[in-house]
Amino acid sequence: MPDIFDSSIRKDEQETLDHQRKLLRGIRTKRYASRRTQKVPIDQSSLLNEATMTTPLDNLNSRPKHTRIVDDYSEVMRNERPSRNPFQAFAAKPIQTFFSSQHSDEVIIVVLRKHPLTQLKWLVTGVVLALVPFLFNNISLLSFLPDTYQFAGVILWYLLLTGFIMESFLTWFFNVYIITDERIIDVDFLSLIYRNISTAKIDNIEDVTATTGGAVRGIFDFGTVQIQTAAEKREFEFEDVPHPNRVTKLINELILEEEREKIEGRVN
Repeated sequence: MPDIFDSSIRKDEQETLDHQRKLLRGIRTKRYASRRTQKVPIDQSSLLNEATMTTPLDNLNSRPKHTRIVDDYSEVMRNERPSRNPFQAFAAKPIQTFFSSQHSDEVIIVVLRKHPLTQLKWLVTGVVLALVPFLFNNISLLSFLPDTYQFAGVILWYLLLTGFIMESFLTWFFNVYIITDERIIDVDFLSLIYRNISTAKIDNIEDVTATTGGAVRGIFDFGTVQIQTAAEKREFEFEDVPHPNRVTKLINELILEEEREKIEGRVN
């Protein structure tokens, strides 16, 4: 068994990803060249002449990019139905979902969480700890205490257990990775009063890699998506998310769409 393998990617999907990678390499080369090129003064008169010759097709191409829905350019999202389940680990086109720093015209494409299988550890631990008072009662370990103290001890035990379960669940629920039509967002939920949010624009993404290691991850199709960017935070890691290859393909599609918007002049 190799350390890293990908059993979910088919031949046609691999060809599509290879084609996307070739296009992205060309786009990154153009970006690098454009960053080194100095800005050229704009001739206002030529802009005025071009503005007076605008055709209906030009108006269509210059409309706001958000009138073009993700299904128009994303093969991944075209096959996904809008998600109504707030607890889904791969929530495509989620309905009635927002986040605090969301822009007014920004559209959430997918919300990701760690695969539910990664949460079995604390779930099993919670179940085992819930049975501990019954075990103590059966073997009479606390029989030397008054009944009132035993009852208070059981209540305290379950209060602590409830706190452990709630903390584990909230950590999973609020640690999310969000992909919108403008950027990627990594939300690290550390406590009820502290969280760390990192963002990067789609056009700052330089490389995307999906890694699926081990038999369990291969069978249940979850893994880690590593994203290299030119933003303040250089590396993003979407850890143990479902369908890592589809996530990678989606981000590549968004990069290509951003480049089309620049070429067609649809960027606001």
